[in-house]
Amino acid sequence: MSLLSIGTVAFDALETPYGKTDKIIGGSCTYIALSAAFFVPQVNVVAVVGDDFPEEYMDMLKSKNINLDGLQIKEGEKSFFWSGKYHNNMNDRDTLITELNVLADFQPAIPTSYQGCEYLMLGNLTPQVQIDAINGLAKRPKLVVMDTMNFWMNVAMDDLKKVLKQVDVLCINDEEARQLSEHYSLRVAAKRIMDMGPKTLIIKKGEHGALLFQENKMFYCPALPLEEVFDPTGAGDTFVGGFIGYLAKTDDISFDNMRKAVVHGSAMASFCVEKFGTERLLEITEEELAGRVNEFRELARF
Repeated sequence: MSLLSIGTVAFDALETPYGKTDKIIGGSCTYIALSAAFFVPQVNVVAVVGDDFPEEYMDMLKSKNINLDGLQIKEGEKSFFWSGKYHNNMNDRDTLITELNVLADFQPAIPTSYQGCEYLMLGNLTPQVQIDAINGLAKRPKLVVMDTMNFWMNVAMDDLKKVLKQVDVLCINDEEARQLSEHYSLRVAAKRIMDMGPKTLIIKKGEHGALLFQENKMFYCPALPLEEVFDPTGAGDTFVGGFIGYLAKTDDISFDNMRKAVVHGSAMASFCVEKFGTERLLEITEEELAGRVNEFRELARF
């Protein structure tokens, strides 16, 4: 099934209690695509970079069956850059540098070859860009999944509410769910958010797993307790990439299959945090993933 991911391809510089990196490949679209590509033959990408983005990174993405026909390269401009420092508990981080660069005026241009995609993943971008992306498709995909963040709730709530009416699945964390719904109880928050448009809601709870809501149904997937978490950057995007990748692979968007997709997304995210950046995602084997999914199965079985 054809899968399109629209988001950021960028540089990250990271510091955690385990070490630090200089500029490495990052961005929501990068993690989503690498995770989803584990399940489907090809992931189509729409994003923008500057001419400072190395050819070797593009070659790496292409080697993982990621189609870069929709990757805009802006001559004479720099790629989006984010730098952050994590503290000992890994839930707290400080943003040190954010340079929008090419992202400041990004307009998604969807190639003709991407038209007719059946699964659309909208990574964290301005709500207006997400609206433009949906409107740029000739026909509505079978499933539209969207990520967002509290920053857009603060500065672009009207646009965010517009795009929520056009998506099927929203994926946010618990803090964002409470802010968007203006309610502390996550069950009440879920009802309020689904009333805004999306029929399905995923609430990520970091090291405490993820909740899946649809109508009056609910599913909880625990997080796998890991011995060490080296770098949580990109874990949320890896999760949602695995989620939509599994749905596209099985071509089944029932609630029961979404439960399995949440587990597979959680398994992919559990690998992502084991090394810096995208490093671990490039190494996963099918046997490892099957073993990790089985660990999740045993974790919650009684």
